[in-house]
Formats: sequence, structure tokens, C-alpha cells
Amino acid sequence: MASNDGEREVRKATLPAGAATSDEVLLQRNFEEPAFLHTDAWRLFRIQAEFTEGFDTLAGLPPAVTIFGSARTPPSDPSYQAAEAVARGLGERGFAIITGGGPGIMEAANKGAKEVGALSVGLNIELPFEQHMNPYVTVPLTFRYFFARKTMFVKYAEAFIIFPGGFGTFDEMFEALTLIQTGKLRHFPVILYGRDYWRGLLDWLRERALAQAKLGQRDLDIMVATDSVEEIIDRIVSTWRESGEGWDFGPAHARFRGQVTP
Repeated sequence: MASNDGEREVRKATLPAGAATSDEVLLQRNFEEPAFLHTDAWRLFRIQAEFTEGFDTLAGLPPAVTIFGSARTPPSDPSYQAAEAVARGLGERGFAIITGGGPGIMEAANKGAKEVGALSVGLNIELPFEQHMNPYVTVPLTFRYFFARKTMFVKYAEAFIIFPGGFGTFDEMFEALTLIQTGKLRHFPVILYGRDYWRGLLDWLRERALAQAKLGQRDLDIMVATDSVEEIIDRIVSTWRESGEGWDFGPAHARFRGQVTP
């Protein structure tokens, strides 16, 4: 019986003629894209990698302001010039500037930050129509997933500035407002630049949503609209000072310098 058991063990360990071993299958190079790369389980690893890279890259970032707005805004537009001026003014006061890394308002803000030597962060996103990173980003990151990118916008910001934009800008604005309204995010300045552009939306929120008790006045008070670059800078600086978090950004900038691209 013992010899027969041994023979059965040998047979179990013996592969059919021509069959590949498990190690051989693992080490084989497949020139076709494996199907498993498109499974939800595999996407979890990609999502985890995006969060890990984002947290690792931005850890130690000094107090930052996130600036949103349309990618279609040309340099001749007054909003482009205002975004550049706001970023320049905040950068001179030690704030890092975070944008979506693309053209338009994002480019203007990154440009203003870089001009004064402030940290200029660009969180780009892969799109069907390719969006290139603008040349003024000094801390670049590219994401596949909007929700991972949005987390970075919120986690590292001390304020949001919303310039005129489209669906993407509205999405980012309402996400921030919802997080503040529901207490998921501490209250910080959400400033809309361009009273005329935002007037229709704000009137609708007051006349419909507020009037029908879908919102409270405190919800609307989360955001403020202005046409003044100076007011935006003053509000953010005064809010930060009142927070008691401190004002010495030097050490944070020094720690972060190694990650900056020219």
C-alpha cells in the first residue's frame, strides 16, 4: 500500500507532456493585453496607487488655495488676468496654489504662482480629449479617476476660489459646498469671482431652493461672490490668521523643494 500511495503522489506532481509549469506561466510574456487588467478587482489597485501617490507627493505641502475655472478661458479674458493676479498675491504671502493643471484659468493661476516662486501644483486628469499639463506647474500629478483627484483638491486646501467655468467647475464647487454643509469638511472660504457671471445661479438658489426650504440661509452663506482680487486675498489671509494655525510657511516650503520641477 505504501508503494502504491507513493506512486499516486508522483503521478499528481507529474504534468502532462508539453504542459507549462505554474512558474513558467507566471514568467511568460504575453504580447496581448491581459483581460484581467480590465476587471474591477484590478482597478482597485490602480485607485489605491493614485491615492498613495497623491498623499505621498503632497504630504508636507504648506497651506494651499485651490483655484477652479474654465479650461477654455483665453489669456485675453479679464478672468484669466484676475486668476493670475490672485495666485500671485497669495503666492507672495506664502500660500501654495493648486489647480487642475490644464489650460485657461488653471494655467493663469499656476502662472501667477510660479512668477513669485510659490509652489504651483497641477492635478491633471486623463480625458478622451487630451488635456496637457500647462507649463507653469512645478508639482505635477496626473489622475485617471476624478474622485481621487477631487480628494486631493479638498484635502490640501485652505480655501476654494471659483472662477467662471462650466460643468467641471460647477461639479467641484458644489462638491465643496456639500462637504462643508454636511460637516464632512471644516468651514473655509469658498469665493466666487465675477458677480455678473454667478448672479443668475445665486438668484435661483435664493428664489427657488431657499424659498422652498430646500436650503437654509446658512447654506448660502458658505459662499461669497466678489469682483475684487484684493478682497479675495484679504479674506483668505484673514481667515488663515484667525484660524490660529500659524504663519511661518518657510519650513514647509523648504521640505517640499525637493519635489519641485523647474
